[in-house]
Amino acid sequence: MIFFRFPFSEINYTTDETSASEAVSFLSFDQSEKLDFKGNIKAISISDFLNHEIFNDDLKMELLDFKEETSEEYQKKLLNVIDFIKENQLSKLVISRRKLVEFNGSKLSLSQTFLNLSESYKNAFVYFFIKDGKCWLGAFSELLGKFDKRTSEFQTMSLAGTIPVDEKWTDKEIEEQKPVTDFISNTLKNFASEVHKSDTYDHVSGNIKHLRTDFKAKITEEDLEKIIAELHPTPAVCGIPKEICRNAIENFEPHPRNFYAGYIKVETEENVQYFVNLRCAEFFKNAALIYVGGGITAESSPEKEWRETELKSEAILKNLSFK
Repeated sequence: MIFFRFPFSEINYTTDETSASEAVSFLSFDQSEKLDFKGNIKAISISDFLNHEIFNDDLKMELLDFKEETSEEYQKKLLNVIDFIKENQLSKLVISRRKLVEFNGSKLSLSQTFLNLSESYKNAFVYFFIKDGKCWLGAFSELLGKFDKRTSEFQTMSLAGTIPVDEKWTDKEIEEQKPVTDFISNTLKNFASEVHKSDTYDHVSGNIKHLRTDFKAKITEEDLEKIIAELHPTPAVCGIPKEICRNAIENFEPHPRNFYAGYIKVETEENVQYFVNLRCAEFFKNAALIYVGGGITAESSPEKEWRETELKSEAILKNLSFK
């Protein structure tokens, strides 16, 4: 089962599983796993949604023998990452970690947590699913792509750089976002004769903000999946150059990303939308793993990068609803 809400919408949706068509699909970061939710997309009221409230003890799987990476371990690793970036003259490399939340006998309402996320992040795509023993919730506003079937207009965005909302941008964040913007612009030029790019502006997401640049282009529907394949993973979740960074992620990260930094495809009669799966967590009967990360550059401070991941984890942490 799946429940979700589009950005800037007040309506929650689910799928009715009455047809074989794939309405919503989740793809893992490395593309090795795909979960499909079939049927027609239909609205569901909050009262109907809460009529069968789901709690952590309704889940089947438990998290066993998990050891969380400490601040010291993460920062020490980032020193090696920064050395690697300098040696290979990389613009950026994205490194993630998993933060453990143990329930310790407390009862967590997954349903209410989804509603809390929806209320806290109006500009985000918010979802909650349980399938094949897996349970994930997330809320993030990065659009990998949106295709309008009527006009053939394709939209995407460059979203990178992270600081608390009350701080000012530094050269580090500006330089971190630039290669993402260049990568997207160059990719779209391979499929469209004209690419429209906005000015860069602040994108606020709860307690943090990012730098954002929007893109629009006319494409053919036949090229849509090719463009998504070219864009994913963007430098915002992987780094650049893409192949070097993919291999480096495998070497530096001790865990699989699973659906974190993958993407979600939602198809309706009017649009096909692809959302990057960030600010998300994997839930178990006894605990949750919050996936967080950051773009590392040659100028990065490991201590500051650790604080950034802690800030990002609050998107989920502050919205957990214990009974």
